[in-house]
Amino acid sequence: MYLIGEALIGEGNEVAHIDLMIGDKDGPVGQAFANGLINASMGHTPLLAVIRPNLPPKPHTLIIPKVTIKDMAQAVKIFGPAQAAVAKAVADAMEENIIPKDQVENLVVVASVFVHPHAEDFRRIYHYNYSATKLALRRALTGYPPVEKVLFDKDRATHPIAGFRVQRLWNPPYLQIALDNPDIEKVKSVLSQIPQSDRIILEAGTPLIKRYGVGVMESIREVKKDAFIVADLKTLDVGQVEVDLAYNEEADAVVCSGLASKDTIDKFVYEARRLGIYAVVDMMGVADPIKTLKTLVELPEVVILHRGIDEEHGKRSGFETVKDIKGAFPEKKLLVAMAGGINPDTAKRAVQSGVDILIVGRYITQSRDVEKACREFLALLGEDIDVHRVHVE
Repeated sequence: MYLIGEALIGEGNEVAHIDLMIGDKDGPVGQAFANGLINASMGHTPLLAVIRPNLPPKPHTLIIPKVTIKDMAQAVKIFGPAQAAVAKAVADAMEENIIPKDQVENLVVVASVFVHPHAEDFRRIYHYNYSATKLALRRALTGYPPVEKVLFDKDRATHPIAGFRVQRLWNPPYLQIALDNPDIEKVKSVLSQIPQSDRIILEAGTPLIKRYGVGVMESIREVKKDAFIVADLKTLDVGQVEVDLAYNEEADAVVCSGLASKDTIDKFVYEARRLGIYAVVDMMGVADPIKTLKTLVELPEVVILHRGIDEEHGKRSGFETVKDIKGAFPEKKLLVAMAGGINPDTAKRAVQSGVDILIVGRYITQSRDVEKACREFLALLGEDIDVHRVHVE
């Protein structure tokens, strides 16, 4: 048996974070236990968990301090309340049959224990480490988290210590605001008026990038730190190179032209997938988007049905194409975006037809009241996604 558990509980400097392994003495966990006990490293001296001196729990548990111990004040916290808490949690887990009693002689636990150097309250150190250890054991023995939970939560989750939110497009529809004005100061003025919403995507438009380069995305993040930013490069050649340029400037998605060669689009999609950002293919000027998509080795994450500014009058809406594209690739999570002259009236029809991303430029960016213009679209998209970020275990 070789099982892994993790738990973070508490707050402030006394917060506890436990990573542990539980497994057979004659398996990899037993080997790690023995190696850890005999190979001490400076500042991370391993110690056996004991309920009190001369009373270890069953199964035997090795504690590895995560934080380098630099003085006796830190050592006392590990050798005192943290050690006792981990030991008591293991013993209670055995008593409650979280750890099967008939296996304790064959098992060992290796627990990595975090104690903040500035933690002061010994009772809280004990309290939080006890709970975190017991929860980590329960999770290890029950196979937590199930695959379904990982898949459900991975794009909803926000890491509490990272200091920023990584937004993913897991719950369409979205409003993508195209920032095409090639004047960064005017763009910043627009950005400052855009309301906070997880349903809003920002696009560094082609004219803006042509003037300032892909580095303009740093200027956008100065105003909207946590935004999902699309770099609209409309790549026609050297697909991998242009993806790398956008990625290095922290773009979340990058756009290739559907008029590019198959090889260019394939390399573009491959590189975006490799780096973990969204590949977007803009079908402006492409006569048969479905035919183009079917030639590709891998599909992009997003396809844009796009009418250019010079084409908006007298052309079919494209709404009828949305279902055709999704129907052609029913097994794929392909998002379909629509751009070109979108206003609140056409936006309603677009959402009803299954459009996942509404790309809007002038209606918002040239509005006298940017926030009001944004809210006209947001009202069509449903409640803000952030209300779904509920911490439930």
